[in-house]
Amino acid sequence: MSTDANTDNCNSMRPNNTVTPHLVCAGAADAIEFYKKAFNAVEMFRLPGPDGKTLMHAALRIGNSPLFLVDENPQWGCLSPKSLKGTPVTIHLQVDNVDELYAQAVKAGGLAKMAPTDMFWGDRYGVLVDPFGHAWSIATHVNDYTPEQIAENAKAMFASGGADGGCPGSN
Repeated sequence: MSTDANTDNCNSMRPNNTVTPHLVCAGAADAIEFYKKAFNAVEMFRLPGPDGKTLMHAALRIGNSPLFLVDENPQWGCLSPKSLKGTPVTIHLQVDNVDELYAQAVKAGGLAKMAPTDMFWGDRYGVLVDPFGHAWSIATHVNDYTPEQIAENAKAMFASGGADGGCPGSN
């Protein structure tokens, strides 16, 4: 896709939800291809930079959610997780089959950090880091628990030595 995208694609750049992640990537065009393979992303719009190589803006859709991308540009103060040596942010995907999408994302080049596991709050949940340094959690809801059950389940997990994997985006 390019700047000659149709009006519908241009309008897709204007999300109607409240929060839209806008990721800075060292190699945004490559990131788009990764997100297509890993998360079944659909490219909606791409605006090349003045040099014709970098991207000033790109809009994708993963499921029903938009995702914006821009190429890293230190002179603008746009630094990617690779330049920052990690990220404090994790992007969360709620999907129908965590095991399938997690395996697909790892096969596409994602770094497995925590394999999908049944968690105390009722989701089957896994974490990976994409080749551009962004952390992604992926989950499928499997059990409904009350707040009291979640608290008890968390207490049991910590008592058994669980949750020692660290932050998802840490190196």
